[in-house]
Amino acid sequence: MSLAVYAAGALCWRIVDDKLVMLVVHRTKYGDVTIPKGKVDPGETLPQTAVREILEETGLAVTLGVPLGVSAYPLTSGREKIVHYWAAEVTDQAIAQSTFVPNSEIAAIEWVTLKKARGYLTYERDVEILDAFEALVKQGITSTFALIALRHGKAEPRGGWQGPDASRPLTDRGVKQAAGDVPTLRAWRPRRIITSDAVRCVATVAPLAAATGVKPRREPGISQDAYEEGRGDVRSVVGKRVRSRKTAVLCSHGPVLPEILREIALATGTMPGGYLNDAADLDTGGFSIVHLSATNPASGIVSIETYAPAVD
Repeated sequence: MSLAVYAAGALCWRIVDDKLVMLVVHRTKYGDVTIPKGKVDPGETLPQTAVREILEETGLAVTLGVPLGVSAYPLTSGREKIVHYWAAEVTDQAIAQSTFVPNSEIAAIEWVTLKKARGYLTYERDVEILDAFEALVKQGITSTFALIALRHGKAEPRGGWQGPDASRPLTDRGVKQAAGDVPTLRAWRPRRIITSDAVRCVATVAPLAAATGVKPRREPGISQDAYEEGRGDVRSVVGKRVRSRKTAVLCSHGPVLPEILREIALATGTMPGGYLNDAADLDTGGFSIVHLSATNPASGIVSIETYAPAVD
């Protein structure tokens, strides 16, 4: 059986004159109208691909929002193409800085209403992605932000460590996991980095901080020591992040992550359930992206994506 071809893209949208419009691309080679997307390059993750392809095809630097679904269809080669899509709100700054000029791949880009796009898109599979986005719009969910629960990278074992538990460093594998997570995390452009004050957590977010220029804030209240000693302060840390409505990474420990996910649900009026435990059950270096609405807080958790560490 032929291996599948993976690709990623985004339904880009913005508000113009109080009207929501989305971006479609007119492809030169195929003469069709579609949602921008492209194939995964070697070593890339799907979110990384989506951001890169949008920039290359449209000249727009975007930040990913919520996932909108997956399209799968056969290619003439007999292989299956699997495309993952996200929503992406396009800022005025991104528009002003766009570098798009017609090229051999994209003849034109066009902003159209959802109604026009429905009859405009060449492929039914693209209309299905539009349907998923429009369902969110009807719920009052447009602008979103994410709280990203990140488990620290692999650390030196607790049993053999002579010093305080909080001083355990990352192993070589943990260092590679921390660096490997950065390209995927940057697709959501975190504006805050909150970390347990344990060495293994601080070291895990260091590569992300270096790549984004965001200075990490150490929060003892989400540390394992505080959790085990009954002096944790997860509720206030999470509550502050929910109120700020800015995408943030919260780096903590295996035993603390279920509480972080539970507090996100409680802070947004979301019914708890086993899905929260699944999202918290992360390998070292893994993370879950909890999407929340910035425009309709009462809508609760919109969706959760979970990613394994880039380095096993």
